Amino acid sequence: MPQFSYTAIDSQNKVVKGKTELADRASVIAALAKQQLRPVSIKKLKEKSPVSFDLNKYFKTTKVKADSLVIFTRQLSAMVGAGVPLLRALTSLNKYTNDKALKEILETVVKNVEGGMPLGEALSKHPETFNDIYTNMVRAGETAGILDEILARLALQQERSSEIRKKVRSAMAYPMVLVVITVLAFFGLMLFVVPQIGTIVKDLGGPDAELPAITQFMLGLSSFMTSYWYLVAVGLVGGLAFLLRYTKTPKGKHRFDSLLLSIPGVRGIVRKMAVARFARVFSSLMGAGVAVLQALDVTSRAVGNSLFEEALKNAAREVKNGRSLAAVVEKDDLFPGIVSQMLAVGEETGQTDTVLLKVAEFFEDEVDLSIDSVSSIIEPVMIIIMGSMVGLIAASVMLPIAQLSQNIQ
Repeated sequence: MPQFSYTAIDSQNKVVKGKTELADRASVIAALAKQQLRPVSIKKLKEKSPVSFDLNKYFKTTKVKADSLVIFTRQLSAMVGAGVPLLRALTSLNKYTNDKALKEILETVVKNVEGGMPLGEALSKHPETFNDIYTNMVRAGETAGILDEILARLALQQERSSEIRKKVRSAMAYPMVLVVITVLAFFGLMLFVVPQIGTIVKDLGGPDAELPAITQFMLGLSSFMTSYWYLVAVGLVGGLAFLLRYTKTPKGKHRFDSLLLSIPGVRGIVRKMAVARFARVFSSLMGAGVAVLQALDVTSRAVGNSLFEEALKNAAREVKNGRSLAAVVEKDDLFPGIVSQMLAVGEETGQTDTVLLKVAEFFEDEVDLSIDSVSSIIEPVMIIIMGSMVGLIAASVMLPIAQLSQNIQ
């Protein structure tokens, strides 16, 4: 889209200069008229050559931090609620933000809003930062004239989501460290320790000595890993890369999500997190005045689990055919019974958003408790796995030594 620079005069005869991206000069004149500005000059800026190479483009930070987005949303809500004009609020936040990625995005948003574009539409041009939930709620808030309330809801929703993510990462940090240590210790023992011990055992017992089956297995595995370590390394890296790539495909993600919902202990946490996210996102969209079918469509993509996404898309089709959402959810085993019951109460009273907010808070608390309980179990399990690995190697070494000592006696 072409870019224009303009000089205009406002109602107080002050000169205003700026830039905007619109289709043509007529669109620029119309956008300025909406802002009660009288254009003096409008110039079309030259477009940059598509073959030009910008080194900064490949090294700059493009991802906005979650905390920065929450702060921006809360501050914008407070300023709009206090009666500060939207354009002035955006300009001020852009000036004082410390997040470089967010600052760059806000510069574009300010230009678009300055050119007459609605805030929701301007934010939708940056889907990597402002997702469907964010932009749909902002659009609904602009339409209903309650943008400050909607932004406050969004900030609260982002804070809760961020807290849950941090809780999960914190709970998984220690087990992941133990897994890495276990793998490194296993390879270290198999590549450097077991071959030396195997040589000693064979020297003591002679070439015709009959070793226990477990010792023969461990020596064979160690010999293979020592001789073909490059194949083992390529296999591990390639297998991990393939697995990560496969889980990003629709089929792979569906199978991975199905696996998570079948593992005891993990199943409960994944289910509660998905239900809590559904309840909070759907509640926020309904409270913002978004239509039920559109809210279900947006929520299905935000839940983060392909099985729940399919269930919500199916629910949208059923609701479109005239059935109530509570009745559809009640027949789906993915959703606990309390969800359908609370939905039924919300549909009867017309307070679906308020009721689902209570459901979201309940399941978020359940997620916290479940993560704490699983974290307390993972530590001893990982210690048992590490002990079993060391014990297996120790047994493969001690058994032939004990056998040789008996033969000597």
